[in-house]
Amino acid sequence: MDPAGPGLAGDPGAFSGPDVTEGDRAMTRGALVARRLVTSAEPPPVRGRGRLRSIERGGVAWDDAGTLVFVGDAGDLPWPATSGSPDEGCIAPGFVDPHTHLPFVGWRADEFEARLGGRTYRDLAGEGGGIARSARLLAAASDDEVVAFCLPIAREMAALGTTALELKTGYGLSVEAELRQARLARTLADAITQTCTVTLLACHAVPPGMTRADWARAACDELIPAAAAEGLADAVDIYVEDIAFDLDDLGRVAAAAAAAGLPLRCHADQLGHSGAAEAGAALGARSADHLNHIGAEGVAALGAGGTAAVLLPASTFLLRATAPPVEDLLDAGGAIAIATDCNPGTSPVCSMPEAIAIGCTLYGIEPASALVAATANAAWVLGLDDRLGRLEVGMRADLVLLEEADVSQVAYRPGHDPVAATFVAGERVGGARTAAGPGGA
Repeated sequence: MDPAGPGLAGDPGAFSGPDVTEGDRAMTRGALVARRLVTSAEPPPVRGRGRLRSIERGGVAWDDAGTLVFVGDAGDLPWPATSGSPDEGCIAPGFVDPHTHLPFVGWRADEFEARLGGRTYRDLAGEGGGIARSARLLAAASDDEVVAFCLPIAREMAALGTTALELKTGYGLSVEAELRQARLARTLADAITQTCTVTLLACHAVPPGMTRADWARAACDELIPAAAAEGLADAVDIYVEDIAFDLDDLGRVAAAAAAAGLPLRCHADQLGHSGAAEAGAALGARSADHLNHIGAEGVAALGAGGTAAVLLPASTFLLRATAPPVEDLLDAGGAIAIATDCNPGTSPVCSMPEAIAIGCTLYGIEPASALVAATANAAWVLGLDDRLGRLEVGMRADLVLLEEADVSQVAYRPGHDPVAATFVAGERVGGARTAAGPGGA
């Protein structure tokens, strides 16, 4: 194989083109071919172990609007391929990252070192570290500084195949500061190539000087209605944990979200068992995330209900935490999604291929199922499944060209960049190589 990748010229560095939005692009029709094309075999939410539909020597074509008009055999393309080779690589849907904590500013590597030395996440949070520390860093930075910090991370995500992602608040810890972070999320979304949704993490940590009950009341009575009125949020989230908020707070946040017309999500059972997974499912939550200590009742609830299990394997790996019972979730018929949990404290990871690799090794997820979890099901969690997450005619041409035809290579080589090129609406926005014509340069 050409070391530059399938049908691509050799540029040793990652793509670092301009940050542009879809409205700025000169959209042109195109076509891509590869030795194999894969996509979810069924629409989301895919329950249990996801399967892939595979086309040997497959191709896709998109129109001037960046919409797929053909998915099938490369020999039947409606016009000649503009990149790729029918003898190399794999076309797959672009990765969708359904759980990140962008925008933030500043890293917390010293806390990582402290945990290696025996400190716990609870220890650091109790001393003003963790979420509270990131809140102070955000408060001290200007809007321009926050966006400038986040742009290279978003570019790296695009280079590694992420074509859509969640942005989230939770580092404001006051009504106005949470609204500011939501506005920053919208600003960041406008500045980058990927599609973004914004989640209002209304209850992440108890602000200094307030009680848990007082902040939960302010979040429900003031913050959620204000964010909804300004159009700043696409979903509402809460962190249910013994150091954060409880099941009663979850019920209040769910009611406030419903009143605002916003779907509910919840951080559930990460540091210990709380019953948040089954409570979230009973409340109709779109997802329950983390799930390291989910119990049998939670597994059954996610298997039977309409709540997806968003798995965050990089966080589990870096915290050296107990892995969730993923086999039980799959056996119960749960719909799983995979995300990076990109954040400065417990998962400074922005690579979906790395999250997939860790998830396969640490959680025992099969590579095909992991790809469905990182594309179709992840898009469903964010409410984007009507246009993203699968390769189907009528959907947007958000896709990745993987350098190897076998998708198991993504999980097999953790730390390796498997993405030859990333496309959003048919425009190349990233990848470790530069696109050329069929067969390479």
